Amino acid sequence: MLDPSKVLASIPSALRDPLFKSYEEITTNFAEHRWEPSELNGGKLCEVVYTIIHDVLTGSVSARPSKPKNMLLACQQLEQLPAQPGRVGDHSLRILIPRMLSALFDFRNNRGVGHAGADVDPNFMDATAVYSMASWILAEMVRVFHAIPPQEAQEVVDALVERKIGLVWQVEEIKRVLNPKMNKVDQTLVLLYSKPAWVGENELFRWVEYSTPNTFRTNILRVLHKKRLIEYDEENHRARISPLGSQEVEKELLKSKA
Repeated sequence: MLDPSKVLASIPSALRDPLFKSYEEITTNFAEHRWEPSELNGGKLCEVVYTIIHDVLTGSVSARPSKPKNMLLACQQLEQLPAQPGRVGDHSLRILIPRMLSALFDFRNNRGVGHAGADVDPNFMDATAVYSMASWILAEMVRVFHAIPPQEAQEVVDALVERKIGLVWQVEEIKRVLNPKMNKVDQTLVLLYSKPAWVGENELFRWVEYSTPNTFRTNILRVLHKKRLIEYDEENHRARISPLGSQEVEKELLKSKA
């Protein structure tokens, strides 16, 4: 399992730990359909990311995350700092991420207002935007500070973050779906959904408690792969959920649980 302290080793733990904690809160609430403004809030993540970027660009050292009096103005001031083309991710740190922070932070102050008469639940639309922006920001932070390509950065973020849902219970290295009536196919999907990264087939087999490894591959993994609900990498003995599979879990399995 990847260790956040190794992925972002150059960021002090006093800022790195709150960064991942705030992102995990967003992903957990989004996965469990808690879309209310008070529950899906990108403000904490904005404060941590702003502090990290401000420290890097100005040479400061902060003991903890801090919120500027005016986030928009503070982010605009970062844009005015002189460019350093030799610095990895300079344009992203000064321009792209601060502009995204400004938009994300605005949801903190203005979500849930001005939506009278809307046909679509505004909290769901806002929550989707918050989740997407937060994911992009964290992946970009990993890309810049770890000096890796964007796609690899997103895979690292996926591997670091687990979706905490009520259906899944973990004790040490074992995960269980807490619904004994759920069939093994759906259990496999839920377990892969809870960890949006590659999972070894042997781990899945133990978690699902299927009869034999061979029949698990034939009756579960290959069937789900054929339906494009998962990607099953037989050569490397691993699987991960697909966007279609995530949609199936969110729309059907988590809804039925609720």
